[in-house]
Formats: sequence, C-alpha cells, structure tokens
Amino acid sequence: MLFKADVWPRLANGSITVAFRRWKRPTVKAGGTLQSPVGLLAIETVDRIGPDDITDADARRAGDAGRAAVLAALGPDVPDRALYRITFHHAGVDPRVALRQQNTLEEADVADLTQRLGRLDAHSADGQWTHQVLRLIADHPAVRAPDLAQRMGDETPRFKRRVRRLKALGLTESLQTGYRLSPRGQTLLDRTE
Repeated sequence: MLFKADVWPRLANGSITVAFRRWKRPTVKAGGTLQSPVGLLAIETVDRIGPDDITDADARRAGDAGRAAVLAALGPDVPDRALYRITFHHAGVDPRVALRQQNTLEEADVADLTQRLGRLDAHSADGQWTHQVLRLIADHPAVRAPDLAQRMGDETPRFKRRVRRLKALGLTESLQTGYRLSPRGQTLLDRTE
C-alpha cells in the first residue's frame, strides 16, 4: 500500500488514519504493520466496502476534502477489484532506519551481508544483480526508478522490487525521487569492491 509523498507529513503526525484502495485482494491485513517512508503504520482494520459506505468524515481522515474527492481519486469501478477501507495509526520509527545508519561493519557483518546478497542473486532467473543495483544507485543517487531500470535493461516494477530487497537489508534509502545508498550500503560497497 503506497502513499504519495505529499501526504507523508500527515501520516507521520497522525492526521491521516484512513486509506481507500481498489484491490483484487488486500495487500495488508488487520493486526499487521506496514513500513512506510515515515515509519511503521499499524493496520487496525481492512474492510471491504461499497462506494456508499464512504463517509465525508472518513474521507477527511484519508486527507481528502470529502466523499466525492475519494471516489474521484479511486477512478472508475473495475469489475475484478473490490473497494477497501483501511484504518491505521502511526506506530513509530521504521527499524530499518537504525540499521541503515550502521556504517561500521565487522568482518562477520560483511560476510553475512555478502551471503545474503549471494542468496538473492542465486534465486534470480537472470543471475547476479545485487552488486549491479548497488553500484547503479551509488553512481546515480536521486534518479527516478524508471531511468535506473532502463540503464540496467530491467523492467521498472522488477527493479523496484529488487531495491526493496536491498532496503530490507538496510543498504538503500528511498528519496522523494529515486534512491541513495545508506551509510551501511556505502560501507559494504566500499569493503567488497
């Protein structure tokens, strides 16, 4: 469940606590958490609803002016997608933030990360990609994902999935546009090149 950058401050301060999505099936579940650019969001409810169930109050909690604005943003009804109302609250700092700042890596840390990256490469249908993506981001920080994907000869959705895997290891950071290596990622790259 993605949020546009212009709502990130309101997610962080707790003024946005509702989202509406059209999904084939929910991508979050009640009781779970969602890592977002502003920290963890704790998912409270995920309810399948109809358009008439959207209230002006819920629309305002979603950051919209009213019910009509929500429906306009959702676009036309799609036959194979249901409408969901998701409620949540800001639940604290993303644990990956502290991990990204760890720029002193012991030999065991480097070996562990190298092994993890090797496993990602080994499970890829097209071979080694982790070092290539890290180097690409290091050389081109704050460049849009589609442009980076094109440079790599990759499809944008797959490229983004790959970057998310590196982010989960604390090696990259998302920017408003594009990415950059985290201090941990830069240290690893320096130690392994």
